[in-house]
Order: sequence, then structure tokens, then C-alpha cells
Amino acid sequence: MKSILICSHAMELGGAERVLLGLLEALDKDRYEVDLFLMRHRGELLKDIPEGVRLLPEISQYACLAVPIREVLQKGRLDMAYGRFIAKRKAKRTRRALGITGENDVELEYSHKFTKKYMPPVSGKTYDLAVSFLTPHYYVAEKVRAKKKIAWIHTDYSVVAVDRESELKMWAAYDKIVSISDQVTDAFVQTFPELKEKVIMLPHFIPVEYIKRLSEAGNAPEMEKRGDEIRLLSIGRFCVQKNFDNVPDICRRLRERGLHVKWYLIGYGAEEIIRQKIKEAGMQEHVVILGKKENPYPYIKACDLYVQPSRYEGRSVCVIEAQILGKPVVITRYPTSGSQLRDGVDGVIVPLDNAGCAEGIAGLIMDESMQERLRTNCCTESFDGASGLCQLYAMME
Repeated sequence: MKSILICSHAMELGGAERVLLGLLEALDKDRYEVDLFLMRHRGELLKDIPEGVRLLPEISQYACLAVPIREVLQKGRLDMAYGRFIAKRKAKRTRRALGITGENDVELEYSHKFTKKYMPPVSGKTYDLAVSFLTPHYYVAEKVRAKKKIAWIHTDYSVVAVDRESELKMWAAYDKIVSISDQVTDAFVQTFPELKEKVIMLPHFIPVEYIKRLSEAGNAPEMEKRGDEIRLLSIGRFCVQKNFDNVPDICRRLRERGLHVKWYLIGYGAEEIIRQKIKEAGMQEHVVILGKKENPYPYIKACDLYVQPSRYEGRSVCVIEAQILGKPVVITRYPTSGSQLRDGVDGVIVPLDNAGCAEGIAGLIMDESMQERLRTNCCTESFDGASGLCQLYAMME
């Protein structure tokens, strides 16, 4: 049997992690030995790793990433603490030298770049295919033996600043680079034109039956419908990218139009910023933060409209999950929105500014025939991404 190794960070609640579950579920475990290496054995989705996938042991050095440095020191890993300290200092200098002030991945990349020398091999085995699923991609490149190596792009490089020359060397170590949409590919190639011939496009691997099963495995008591209330739902990390800080103002504009909307937010992160915006907009009764939900699918099933108001995305997994569950979907016109859905066919794309976003959502709420058309079209779509498996398998032959 040929062997596949997939490496990722952890199995916490997130879109990329659910795509990873979909990939693990889709792989034919009767034909291929599938190993999974996680830097940290943490996360609510650990228990959902499919049967037939062998989870490799956690290695202490790798578990020292993405945790506070004081924890690293408490574990006695002075080498890792030193590497991360140097990475933080050099990243700060690089951002200053390159004039980077906004969204960027420099510190994350450097945290791996300057700790890799302290890392032992992930496994003593030689694999037919090794997959680095989440950036940065130094460890599979240098700490794994494999005949072929591929790395995944999940980021829209048109909106996230990087140290180009440093990342170019990282990506160049791979035989193929997997993109999740045409627009993600275009942004990546504009940043790294030298790598154009290495890029292939594979659809998201979505665990469709898993999503449908879990949508029936619970309920959403907080979202019980009251009267003619219209329930909107958004899911994601509470961060700049997801744009939830503007939800209270958009909700206010919808209610000023006479629409009885109530907007629910599932996620975690910078919650206080959103709460402050809720207070400023006077939307304490109409924008509800539900926090982290291990099983968000009953909440998607309960909503009337799913809204992704993001400033940017690679390709939102939550949007696809809402489509799988037959929900009318609204997304903002972020740079890669055209790769996410077909406007007016399986979702609606609205302007990113608050006034335009509110107007677009209101238009869909008042157009019940459009809502029904979106539901019907979503129910006839195939979202499992199984066609991409042939390309993965071909890389090993």
C-alpha cells in the first residue's frame, strides 16, 4: 500500500480544520495508509478523526508553537522559547523595513522559520505523498521524508502582506501547491510568479454526510423563532477578517427599514470589540453573541439567512456548509467572492460597505421567490470535492 502523511496544526473549531476532516474522510483507507501528524493534540474536532487514519504521537517541540512563550518556558523548552523570541524580534524588524502595518503573516511564518532547526523529524517513515495542510510550510519541507510533497494555500494574498523573498523559498520546496479557488490562485501567482507552474486547483473537501448528520444531532434553543422575526446567522473567528465589528451597524440599518431581524454570531476571539459596537448601535436586543459552538450545524439549520460579511476570505467553509444545509446565503463582495458562489444562483453577493450590505440583505429578505430559488439550487449542487481525489492519487503514481 502506498502511504500518505498529512500535517496540520491542531483540530480546533475552524473552517480549515473541517476541510481537513473532509479530506481525511474522503481518502480511501483500504488502498492507502493515511497518517496524520498534528503539532498539538488539541481541539474539539480531535474526536471526529475518521477510522482508518493513524494519528501520530505528539512531539513536545512542535507542541510549543501557538501557545504563550511562558508556557514553553514552564515546559523547560528553552531552545523553542529562544527560537520564538528571535522570530518575534526579526518579524518586527522585517515589518518595519518593508513598511507592513496592516494584516500580515510575517510573525507566523517566522515562528516556524526560526524554530525549525530545533525540530526532530515528524516520522522515521518515507511516504509516497506528504501534505502540509496549513501554512507555514517549513516542517514538511525539511522534517519529513517523502517522494512527493504538496502544500495548501488557504490565504488570499491580495490582502495579506508577507515577506515575499522568505516565503518564496518556503513554497519552492514543494512539488505542487494546492489552491482552493481561481481567484486565490491569481493572487498567489501575482505575489509569486515564479511558482505559477506548480499551482493546481482542488475544490474543498467537505464532509457532507458528517455535516448533515450533525445538523440533526442537536438543537438551537437560543434561536427559537418568535413571531415574524428573521434570524440571521454568521460564524467565524472574532477578528478583523470576518468583519463582525460592523454587524451591529448593519443590523441597525435593517431594523430601521422595518425588518424584524435578529442577528446571531457564533465564534470566539476579540469579543469585547463587538460588544462595544453593539452598545454603540443600540442593538443589545438584536445582535446576540452565542460564543463557541462545538456543533454549529443545528444553528445553521435554524437560521433564515446565513450571512458572511467578511472583509476577505480564501474560500469560506461556513458558506459552503450553509449551502449544503439548503440555506439562502449572503456574502460581501470581498476580493475572492466570485470564486465562492454564483451571484443570484446559489447565493447573493452584496457590497462590503455597511449601507450597501444592509440594502442587499434587505432585498433578499423581501424576495421570497429568490430565497426559494437559492435553496433549490443549493440542494442540487455537489459540494464533496471528491473529483479532486483523482489528482491527489495521481501525484503518487
